[in-house]
Amino acid sequence: MNFGRFFSVGRMVAVLLGALAASFGSLPAAAQGALHHAPLKTCVKRVESGDTVRTQFAALARFDCKTSQTKFGRGSFWVIAPALPQWSYPASPMAVRTAAAWQHRTTLFGRYADGAIVALPMARAATSRHMQLGAIVEQVLPARSAPVVQLMWRVDESANLRGILIGPEIVSLQESAKINLFMAAVYATFGGLCLTLIIQNLAMWQAMRHRFQLIYCLMIGTLAVYALSSSGVLAWIWPDMPDVNRVRLNYLALGTSASLALLFARTYFEPRVFAGWLSPAIIVSCSLLTGSATLFAVLIPWQAGNLHWMFSLSFLSMVALVPPILWRAWRARSQFFWIFTIAWATPIFFAGLRVANALNFLEWSFWVDNSTILAMTSEALLSSLAISYRIRLLSRERDDARVRELAARALADTDPLTGLLNRRSFLHRAIGLAGDHILLIADLDHFKAVNETIGHDGGDEVLRVFARALRASVPEDALVARIGGEEFAILLPADRAIDATAILERLRAERMPFDLTVTASIGASTGLLQTEIDWKKLYRRADRALFAAKTEGRDRVRYDMAMAA
Repeated sequence: MNFGRFFSVGRMVAVLLGALAASFGSLPAAAQGALHHAPLKTCVKRVESGDTVRTQFAALARFDCKTSQTKFGRGSFWVIAPALPQWSYPASPMAVRTAAAWQHRTTLFGRYADGAIVALPMARAATSRHMQLGAIVEQVLPARSAPVVQLMWRVDESANLRGILIGPEIVSLQESAKINLFMAAVYATFGGLCLTLIIQNLAMWQAMRHRFQLIYCLMIGTLAVYALSSSGVLAWIWPDMPDVNRVRLNYLALGTSASLALLFARTYFEPRVFAGWLSPAIIVSCSLLTGSATLFAVLIPWQAGNLHWMFSLSFLSMVALVPPILWRAWRARSQFFWIFTIAWATPIFFAGLRVANALNFLEWSFWVDNSTILAMTSEALLSSLAISYRIRLLSRERDDARVRELAARALADTDPLTGLLNRRSFLHRAIGLAGDHILLIADLDHFKAVNETIGHDGGDEVLRVFARALRASVPEDALVARIGGEEFAILLPADRAIDATAILERLRAERMPFDLTVTASIGASTGLLQTEIDWKKLYRRADRALFAAKTEGRDRVRYDMAMAA
């Protein structure tokens, strides 16, 4: 894999982040201000027998404005916003927004300056019809001649998992539309990112077939489902869907994606990283995540608080496993340690914030509540870069292995001293060739004397010089081999026979170590090479011709009787 392909994901990251930045930059200043609008200050009071709406508006002193909402536990409550921001006073429709929470029924009351009170009831089954992007529930108080001066909610059978009334704020209808537009750009960017990453990694999986690629695609797919449910988009697609079903799908998708993230790490890192207790711990954590998410989806709304806590603690177990995994990777000198540390840094940070918020150690915030989308984007992009990096390393290892294999094969087929074919490789290529071939057997004259005169190192150099002379004297497609100590073979089709004396002339012209004069004798024969028996016959005839050349004085060529005839 080349560097261009490796960094293609990096370019895609830049484009997508640029699109996200552009969508945020295009959001008008008023909408951005609404996004950062401070929540309304609220006070809480339990519902008591005989309570009426008007008496509660008039009994502000009986409301608790200091105690955290989560400390009130389950039950039915009045929640009042005693004062509204000055900009909300004009007589115009007012959008009242709160984060989705678990309760049986919520009724919003708006008190106008003329004393009129408007009630907007909303049962849990109708929540989807009021859902806005970001999982924000919005109700619109109608415009009257007098402005709204106070807001109050009656929340019946609140589970109070993260609060009775979470993040209340008011915006104009125009600002509400702009907020939805901005959030739509965010979720559309993430949806396109998920689709792109899944297609890219499935395409790479077709070539590489590594298990971590499929797990990654499943993780991205479940993250997309989680984004669909947690964003409120699902409620827009299916307005009549009970909100409890959206919440069920939300928990199932989040638990599954977190489990897949652990399994992705398990299959991505080298096996030595997960030796010992860490591998079983990952299985236990994945079981807790999927099990608690499944229990929540099946049993909700029964014991909603306990099921929520159980899921939050199982999610915490996943977060707690990340430091040991990275520690092991560092100790094992994993080549993927740094890229995985970078990939997991942002998701784990935001996951910690979400767990702290779920366990009520951190106050609710719109951006903390929606931080998962940022964490998922970061994890998806950086994990894809990690996959590209891993595949690049695997590709490089494969290429190196291929080079080593070719080198080993070349060593097995060639004579290490001369670089020519060895006897085994020569016979493997020669036997079975169709048609007549000419075989030349060349043998250096008095080679023993050469070794005694200039030593074995000098003799080796003589063999190398002779091998170069042979290779240079014959066509490129001729088979040239060293088949013995100082014995060489040349094989060509019979209709392309060469003048063997030219080989001897080339040898005489070569400069030998210590200017030693070295000659050779050549025996030649022509015949078939269909079988090993044909080879033996052909070799014997060429060898007899070589013996004749030696007997007649050396430094000459002799042909067997059939060729001479």
